Amino acid sequence: MSPRRRLVALADTDSYVKWAAALISTLDPEWQVSLLVVQTPLAVSDAQLDAALNGSDLDVSGVERVGWSDLRDRLERERPDAVLLAARGPLVRVLAREVATLSPRPVLATGLPGISIPATRKAIAYRTQCDLFVLHSRRERRDFTALAEERGMPQLFGLATLPFARGGAVAPARAAGRDLVFAAQAKVPAERRDRERIAALLVRAARADPARRVVVKLRAATGEHQTHLERDAYPDLLEAFAPLPENLVMSTAPMGRALASAEGLVTVSSTAAIEAVARGVPVIALDLFGVSPELINEVLAEAGLLGGEEDVVHRRFRRPDARWMDDNYFHDPAQDDWSAALADLVEARRAGSLPSKPPLARRGGALRDVWERKSVLGAEDRSLRGFVALAVAVPARAGLRLVHRLRRRSAVAR
Repeated sequence: MSPRRRLVALADTDSYVKWAAALISTLDPEWQVSLLVVQTPLAVSDAQLDAALNGSDLDVSGVERVGWSDLRDRLERERPDAVLLAARGPLVRVLAREVATLSPRPVLATGLPGISIPATRKAIAYRTQCDLFVLHSRRERRDFTALAEERGMPQLFGLATLPFARGGAVAPARAAGRDLVFAAQAKVPAERRDRERIAALLVRAARADPARRVVVKLRAATGEHQTHLERDAYPDLLEAFAPLPENLVMSTAPMGRALASAEGLVTVSSTAAIEAVARGVPVIALDLFGVSPELINEVLAEAGLLGGEEDVVHRRFRRPDARWMDDNYFHDPAQDDWSAALADLVEARRAGSLPSKPPLARRGGALRDVWERKSVLGAEDRSLRGFVALAVAVPARAGLRLVHRLRRRSAVAR
């Protein structure tokens, strides 16, 4: 009888910790799993970690924090068959380079924690050294496969039901709660004036019905980090409308808890929309700024979830088009193949036949590698080479950008 397969997940930010914990907890008992929170400038706080693990079936005793200087020794002791790199692209590239030097090399898996349409070259390029790339809809896998082939970056894509949408189909519409829950996002929309417009809309919706709450579901409390840098946070924007209605409240509770009392969810493009649909909670995807790849809302538009300001004020929530479901996040779970693909890769590793996965060739060589490590790890990278690379690379990049700007201006002048 072969020994149990061993998987260690590495994550740092709130959304990736939540995703990794939920994903690996779906593996069958043949797997021994644990989660290490890698200390980076964006690592979760203790409160965020508790929220991220809330609702997952992962044994929290297997969740620990680890610094960069201790990571290699830790992995050498644990000798995992597979490592799940659950992080932003730049950190995945740094982690993959390091983990790939272990002997024997573990299988490297990675993935994206939510809505990943449109497929992007960067998402693939950062993860080129990984053996398996996990996606969450048949459409995502189709689009990423086509893009990888077009760009000459072959990759094995596995399909997994989005952990926050388990069940494979929309839950029956339940008795409505009373809260309008707004899922805030750090990057979308990006412009301050657009975020101010949303803040004004939330105030208006709260004043329209003082008997029902409007809950602004925040990704982090003040001072906590998120996966993406947030400028113009909603608590700051809402100060302009003081005094706020008493029924307009802020919450950093887990999304599942917020949805438990929700009448409906409002968002621009948060993956919380998929989580809401799975729980039988209707949605409004705001159409105030159009539909575009930058807004990450094309897939929600195709679901028929778009709505405007009056829809929010009057709480006219939507449910997705049934024809959209199977291709987008609510496929039959029997179609999930990521865990089988992972197991096959582990067996190939144990047999000594795991194919090599070199990193994507890029300019800059070793100096660029060191600089990238320092840029994502910050103070956790205490190496002299890291400080030297940062001292050299920052002015060099600034100079290169200046040259590009001057060239563009010269071209326009002609």
